[in-house]
Amino acid sequence: MPSPGRPRGLIRPPAIVHAHGRDDHDHHASDAPRAVRPARPHAVAPSPLVALAPGARHPDSAHVGAKAVSIAWLARQGVPVPAAVAVPVEIAADLAHDDPLATELVGSALRRWLDPDASYAIRSSVDGDHGALRAFAGQFPHLLDVPAHRVVAAVREVAAVDRDRLAAHARRTGDGIPERVAVVIQEMVPASGAGVVFSRNPVTGLDEVVVEAVQGPGATVVAGAASPDRWVRRWGAFTDAPDAPRVPAPLVESVAVTAARLAATGEGALELEWVADGTTTWWLGARPISGLGDLRVYSRRIARDVLPGVIKPLVWSVNVPVVNSAWLDLLEELVGPLDVRPDDLARSFGYRAYFDMTTIGSVFEALGMPHDTLELLLGLPKGPEAPRFRPGAGAMRHLPRVARAAGRLVRRGRWVRAELRELRRVYDDLAAEDPDVMGGPALLRRLDAIDAAARRAAYANIVVPLTMLAYDRGLALQLQRAGIDPAVVDPAADRPDRVGWSPARSLDAMAALVRDLPEDARGDLATRRTAAVHGRADLAPLRTALDAYLTRFGHLSDSGNDLSLRTWREDPDHVVDLVLAQGERDGTAPAGGSPIDLDAVLRRVPAVQRPLLRLLWRRAGAFRVYRDAVGVTWARIYGLYRPTYLALADLLLTRGAIGERDDVFYLTAGEVRALVGDAPLGDGDPHLLVARRRAEVAEAADLVVPEVVYGDAFVARRGRVEPVSTLTGIPTSRGQVRGTARVVRGAADFERVAPGDILVVPFSDVAWTPLFARASGVVAESGGILSHSSVVAREYGIPCVASVPDACSRIPDGATILLDGAAGSILVEAGVGA
Repeated sequence: MPSPGRPRGLIRPPAIVHAHGRDDHDHHASDAPRAVRPARPHAVAPSPLVALAPGARHPDSAHVGAKAVSIAWLARQGVPVPAAVAVPVEIAADLAHDDPLATELVGSALRRWLDPDASYAIRSSVDGDHGALRAFAGQFPHLLDVPAHRVVAAVREVAAVDRDRLAAHARRTGDGIPERVAVVIQEMVPASGAGVVFSRNPVTGLDEVVVEAVQGPGATVVAGAASPDRWVRRWGAFTDAPDAPRVPAPLVESVAVTAARLAATGEGALELEWVADGTTTWWLGARPISGLGDLRVYSRRIARDVLPGVIKPLVWSVNVPVVNSAWLDLLEELVGPLDVRPDDLARSFGYRAYFDMTTIGSVFEALGMPHDTLELLLGLPKGPEAPRFRPGAGAMRHLPRVARAAGRLVRRGRWVRAELRELRRVYDDLAAEDPDVMGGPALLRRLDAIDAAARRAAYANIVVPLTMLAYDRGLALQLQRAGIDPAVVDPAADRPDRVGWSPARSLDAMAALVRDLPEDARGDLATRRTAAVHGRADLAPLRTALDAYLTRFGHLSDSGNDLSLRTWREDPDHVVDLVLAQGERDGTAPAGGSPIDLDAVLRRVPAVQRPLLRLLWRRAGAFRVYRDAVGVTWARIYGLYRPTYLALADLLLTRGAIGERDDVFYLTAGEVRALVGDAPLGDGDPHLLVARRRAEVAEAADLVVPEVVYGDAFVARRGRVEPVSTLTGIPTSRGQVRGTARVVRGAADFERVAPGDILVVPFSDVAWTPLFARASGVVAESGGILSHSSVVAREYGIPCVASVPDACSRIPDGATILLDGAAGSILVEAGVGA
């Protein structure tokens, strides 16, 4: 066994000086000590070998393949790389066909290079034009620990292209089959630890370094015969680490830092192999991480506050264009035109709202902020190097627009007052109309008018709260300088215009009336609610207040963003219940006393600060009222949608286009317009379409949906289905799938795999590849991100979870399972025959 230190092997001529070579005569791969053997004759590498080293000529991918080019690139980056040569595609092809001249040329050249006492790794290297991103990972054999006298035969074996085996891969991925491959010969390193590192999470695309490590050589991980330690380093700190690591943490830290540095050279996200010998960490190869370019990430974290719960098709098709258009209007004021549509900002999964964080990230970049800043909104763990919501140098080009926006901020008060007057006029005009007596064309024109008003109201409902936050922040800073807690200050407390915009204050007023009622009146009110209000003379004051409340706030419902819900005007008993609940309070002021007023604040600050503080106080108080006003205005205008669509539903009912009035909520706005115009629907019979969506919405109410969705695959867990068991492992290929588990322990089980089955395997190698062309997902008992099962699953775009202990025995063959390749979970939902 060679002693730890630099690997022994190739005699290094000047043409293949290792990564740390200092001149054409330095044969050391690092500064680690090593016994130096005398160089053999003919030390300059002749054709047919191509040297992969810093001092060598930059190799051509078409000549030696992507893997060989990556080794040469690593060597030029100044990291330790075991010396290597490549056999070009032409020579390798001749070797594969037992060409005598090629055999003699390669054999003669290698005799000058190889150490008879060392061993080598022999790997294929595919032309970049045939898949630089994929490099046909997992499709070709790679041979390790090959003794010197077997290298030529090993090169011949690796160079042989098995076209029958590659045919299934080509059908699944659309890649062409390479006619020829180059071969890389690289020194083996006496490994104390080894593994793979990804500069970005290859499953989720998140900005985190993922390291997999094992003791000894890494071949067992690649073969899927071992389960590695898994480390995740996010923004300067490990957020996931093994409880009992088998590889020292300092080694993993250095691997993660080096990987991030290599990726930062401009090569993009990288997957790198590494091996440590106890003294030096060696880098064996690199390739771009495939599948991240078109990866989209969706999050419910913020969306559920805007559109909570299950969202019916009509609600989605109305809300998303209106609200997202308002957001885009604001963003384009700041950065100019964006190549983004309103529908690009959100996506529905399981009839829930998810924001498209990838598209929003591109908007962040347009604003001059790092794309990965957006990950802060996902609520993920963060380290000390986490990015901040702070514009970078790229924001400088937007300064003129931002300056104009800041000027508008100062004038927002006049703008919002004028906008409120205009929107109130529009609302009054539309509210004065009776949609129940209007025909189809008139109702559609009414919808156009509501859309226009709603978009303006939505814009105000975004801009005004943001402006209020800006003034609140400025006021808070001034108060903190004076030693005053901003939480005890309400600059709008004494504004008389605040009361009329607050439904809560009106409820308080009615609750005060209830508290003054005799006990029998309160009991009757609790029993009969609205009937008591209208039937008892002693409840006349409450009746007047209730009528005024419904006139002003009757458009509200349990959700102000769901037009399918009954409004309070339609259900006044609900308002009485709210009043009664409010009336149970004793009416005393909340703990803490009254807020501090402006005069008390001014007495506590120096005279020089008073003008600015007075201005901020006035503006912050005004915009708190404006915020309430635009919120009510938005809700009123949005409330016009429901009676309009119900009138259209009545029209469609008379035509027989739908079967029930509320069927309209299971159609989109475009479909409603088409049916009103007697146009056919693309999905066929509207009755069947509504029935299908009703069933889907009913089922969706019971789904347990994830917080984040990576990619477009989405299969939610059914809440009422209690899983038989839950298994976890290492997530290695994203996606979700529900299907039949097929336990495959060896070649004898291959024929039992049907299209769409989820493979459950102990491990896999190249010979198992044809199975993956039929599978919809993979569960492996061992392996990690670089194991054969994981690599091929990512190539084929199917989910995979590796290192699932005893999966083949714990998952019954034929059971229904839900596999989540991003979360690393497997739910066994039903056993065989269930």
